[in-house]
Amino acid sequence: MMMNWGMMNLGMILYMILVILILGLIIYGGLVLVMRLLNKKDSNNNSQDWDQDTSLQILKERFAKGDLTQSEFEQKYTYLKEKN
Repeated sequence: MMMNWGMMNLGMILYMILVILILGLIIYGGLVLVMRLLNKKDSNNNSQDWDQDTSLQILKERFAKGDLTQSEFEQKYTYLKEKN
């Protein structure tokens, strides 16, 4: 009789540990999902800044090569600055 009570106690302890592990994994998964969504929004903002910097760099290079006149350069430069 004592042996059965001891086994039941061990089973309950293992069950509680299993439940705690499962709840921990669910919480961890939720946090990872939220963090990835937040990072994705931040990376979209960074890519827009990078695109504008790249556009301005290309514009400056074209002006330096002589592909654009000064008035064309100023017009396009103003447009790119206002776009942001």
